[in-house]
Parts: sequence; C-alpha cells; structure tokens
Amino acid sequence: MNRKSVHLAVYDTFADWETGHATAHLARAGFPVRTVGPTTDEVRSLGGLRVRPDLALAELRPEDAALLVLPGADLWDAGDDLAPFARAARAFLDAGVPVAAICGATLGLAREGLLDDRDHTSAVSFYLAASGYAGGERYVEADAVTDRGLVTAGPTEPVAFAREVLALLGVYQGEVLDAWYRLFHDSDAGAYAVLQQAAAR
Repeated sequence: MNRKSVHLAVYDTFADWETGHATAHLARAGFPVRTVGPTTDEVRSLGGLRVRPDLALAELRPEDAALLVLPGADLWDAGDDLAPFARAARAFLDAGVPVAAICGATLGLAREGLLDDRDHTSAVSFYLAASGYAGGERYVEADAVTDRGLVTAGPTEPVAFAREVLALLGVYQGEVLDAWYRLFHDSDAGAYAVLQQAAAR
C-alpha cells in the first residue's frame, strides 16, 4: 500500500524526544517520514542531533502529505521565527490534512488563531493565554486532545501525543490502541500480548 508521507518539521532547537514514538510507529506502519526545515540547511535539535531536512518549507504541499507534525522548540518561545510553520499548519487544516503539535508548537498555533475554535491542550493554560489568543475557553486539561484534524499535547506527553496521532491515521484502533498506550506509557507487560496477536492477524 502506498501511503502519503508524514512530514516532520525540524528547526534549530527542536525537541527531538517529543515526536519519536509517533514517527517511529508511523514509519513501521508504512508511512514515509520526511523532514521539512525552513530551508534544506542543516538544523540542530535540543539534544544536539544534526538533521539535514529532506525538503524546505516552501516546497511543502498539503496534497502530498498524510500529516504535518510540529515539535516544540525554544524558538517558539523566542519570537516569530517559526511563524511560517504555523501558517503551513493553517494551510494543511484548510486543505483537510491533519496537523499534530506538541509543546511550544501549540503556542505558535495559538498565535496563528488555530486554537480559537478547537478543543486543545498544551503545557498549562496560562502558557497559551500569554499569546493573547481567543481560545482560552476551549482549553482542556488532558494529556492530549484531538479536534477536527488537530492534535495537541503538552511537553511531558509524547506517548499520549503518539496515541492520538496513531488513532487519527488509523494505525491502531480500539483495544489494540489501548494496549499500545498501556505498554509504552504504563509499562504494562500484559499489553504486549494484545499487540502480538494483532500483528499476527
């Protein structure tokens, strides 16, 4: 089965641990993962990893993608350098292509107005409130939230973030999704058997 690519945004100071569960399991499910940077120049993550993006943001088209993933980064808090990625998220959502944002990327989406009319979460409500956005009443105290094609999560919830992404793209559903989450979030060894049975079908 040919699947459209998942596009992982990468930029200087991106939080490399926040999206690993999601992208690894999407890749295992047959979704090609391509990195997209401000340009194709090398960027460096918060963990010091050097990444040369597969494509530049100017080349990114929603019709070529299954999902856009936006990790957190110090740059989201430092100014508007990453605002073009928030605008790309708007283009994706307008085209009916989902977006997943975690940690500081949620602040960028708040500034762009994308959280004004969607249920969402982040690190804490006052973090987003500092943006002056109009969506405060839609803030949900939850590990991760999905609303109309947009996944949001706080910085301490990479596994819950991945759970929402995997559900959104139909990788896992129902008891299998629950087992995946229990295994990777709760270290529930009993959940492994459920995943093994599902893989054998």
